[in-house]
Amino acid sequence: MKTAILVPVKNPTRAKIRMAPILSTEERSRLAGAMLDDLIRSLKPLNTRVVLVTDSEPAAKTARSLGWKVWWETSQISESASVDEASRQLAREKTGAVLRLPADIPLVEAEDIRQLLDFSLGARSALLVPSWDRLGTNAVLRKPPDLFPSRFGYNSFVLHTQEGLRAGAKVHVLENPHIALDLDDAGDILRFLARETDTATGRLLADLKVREGLG
Repeated sequence: MKTAILVPVKNPTRAKIRMAPILSTEERSRLAGAMLDDLIRSLKPLNTRVVLVTDSEPAAKTARSLGWKVWWETSQISESASVDEASRQLAREKTGAVLRLPADIPLVEAEDIRQLLDFSLGARSALLVPSWDRLGTNAVLRKPPDLFPSRFGYNSFVLHTQEGLRAGAKVHVLENPHIALDLDDAGDILRFLARETDTATGRLLADLKVREGLG
């Protein structure tokens, strides 16, 4: 009945399309890999089951080397569909709760994730961590795992709140500045670079001289 962490990862060839004006396909692929490395760094100290849902062989290989469970997708309809199918499977396996974390929150630390895992959820309840602009949902903890459907994308924080209430769930909201910043576009990159943190993502962006390109 323990909590599992669910990490959906796109194939790097389709990653971060909104950054196409500033990064090449290869650079976006490298960025996705660096952000995954930062998430791995934050997950390593935690004694928690991690499940990776992906159709990316490099990501799957890395996950297996860490002892994570890998659920291979032959096709990806959407992140919501991927998360919900995996959550239903985890519910069938009697997993008590599932914490979905994205692979593009490079500021996250182990303590941030531990704060979510330690949050006291009652029966039929959820914990939402919004993005910095409160338009996205950067982490969602559901108990049980299939409590309500995912609505990732634009305005997902409001949509997830509505889905939770529709399902009769107790919905909690937790602000976390590290989890709140996901990298989707040039503006997000500038916000991230303003932190000047020692991360794989920061080092890659420095090597690519992205700050100079953004003026």
